[in-house]
Amino acid sequence: MSKKLTKALRGKRRWIGCECSKLSTRKEIKEYLSHLPAKLYDLQIGKCIISVSLDDYKSVRNELLEGPIKSVTSSGKIKLVRERMGFVNNTRKR
Repeated sequence: MSKKLTKALRGKRRWIGCECSKLSTRKEIKEYLSHLPAKLYDLQIGKCIISVSLDDYKSVRNELLEGPIKSVTSSGKIKLVRERMGFVNNTRKR
């Protein structure tokens, strides 16, 4: 029987909230982020949330200081970034 992967052993990540006024589609933003170790997580009009591993956080944050995507806020909790960026919560009915 294999060991259970506990929360402490999982990879840590940071969530970065960004303004992306010059890029509007998911495809454009993914293309811009393709050279960075980051993944587009959520997108709304003029703003997006990016997921980054904790090891790559500083380099990605520095890269996002200039360019079409500007870093606004970041946290280890997605809920805090959503609140700070003013994302509308799309609840799904199950």
